[in-house]
Amino acid sequence: MNRFLFGVTGFTLLLLVPMVAGQKRKVHAPASVGVARGKYLVEQAELCGDCHSPRDDKGEFVKEQWLKGATLDFKPIAPAPVWVDKAPAIAGLPGWEKDAAIRFLMTGVGANGLPSRPPMPQYRFSVQDAQAIVAYLKSLAPAK
Repeated sequence: MNRFLFGVTGFTLLLLVPMVAGQKRKVHAPASVGVARGKYLVEQAELCGDCHSPRDDKGEFVKEQWLKGATLDFKPIAPAPVWVDKAPAIAGLPGWEKDAAIRFLMTGVGANGLPSRPPMPQYRFSVQDAQAIVAYLKSLAPAK
């Protein structure tokens, strides 16, 4: 009986001590989950490739140049003084530090303190989505 009581008490203490000590079990999603979420946001939700990837004569994306920058094939109908004609390469996020890229995706303001230039939207992603997008883009090979 004493061994049984000792065993039950020990087992109970093993379960209760972490809770009493205020420790919580942290569950971390693997990095691949973040990259997959980022890929979904970039390719399906936000359609970044529409501006940041070149197309061939048939209008199909040039797969080897996916997200490696492209000349825009549309212009505003009214003059826009800060309009850009070329979307930069975002595969690998060349020239971007991770934290600055996350901040940009959360605020729409670049490291230079200026907002994104049209036609780039000033996104307001959550921190989790911004981190996922950056993880996915950093996982891609940059343009050569």
